[in-house]
Amino acid sequence: MRPFSTPVTRPTPAERVRSILASAHSMTVVADGHRQEVHLLDGTGPMGHLHLHDPSEGVHDGRDARIPVRLELTDIAPTAVRERLRARLTLTGLLGAEYAHDATESTCLEFGQALLEDDEGRTYVTLDALHAADVDPIATREAAMLTHLVDSHTELVPLLLRLVRPRPERRMVRVLPVALDRYGITLRLEYPTGHQDARLPFPTAVTHIDEAASRIHALFAAARRSSHPNSLLT
Repeated sequence: MRPFSTPVTRPTPAERVRSILASAHSMTVVADGHRQEVHLLDGTGPMGHLHLHDPSEGVHDGRDARIPVRLELTDIAPTAVRERLRARLTLTGLLGAEYAHDATESTCLEFGQALLEDDEGRTYVTLDALHAADVDPIATREAAMLTHLVDSHTELVPLLLRLVRPRPERRMVRVLPVALDRYGITLRLEYPTGHQDARLPFPTAVTHIDEAASRIHALFAAARRSSHPNSLLT
């Protein structure tokens, strides 16, 4: 008999970091006391311009004048929810040369540490954990999928409230999706004062982007079968 295992319903911190790096279009580079705002519009994301490696790999020899650097990235909700900041990510390390965002080749960054700050607190993520984490197939499509859901299927979003447990308070004034990943969707329930998030996991995790639509449709189907009345439902 196989031992019982709890299904995974949300990304690990390492997966969150991988998703932020994959989907970010801008970051702040801090080196030599200078801050440089970098906006990447070529679709590659920061990791198309930086290569993280372990200090033991010896990419830089002892003669290199390595430059301490800090990379700051923010994870912003693509929908117009309250408090759109979802997480902050800070990467530190050493560069073998001054960073140039317009360089034709990627720059090697000797990994120091990765710090993820979100509603769960502060979490340090190791390079081994980042290498072991799978890339979320939805990460680079999340913003487009959520904005499409809100803009083109506004009437369907409140339907998902039928799946929220415990039941939302009736004084809620608005609900919007705030996050989407391979494991499920997160709703933000907004009240006259304050808000709370509700997690709705998919039946099974998405392994390819082509599966995402069917997982979302499965949640809507489950919501339609539910008899959970709410004042926001039409």
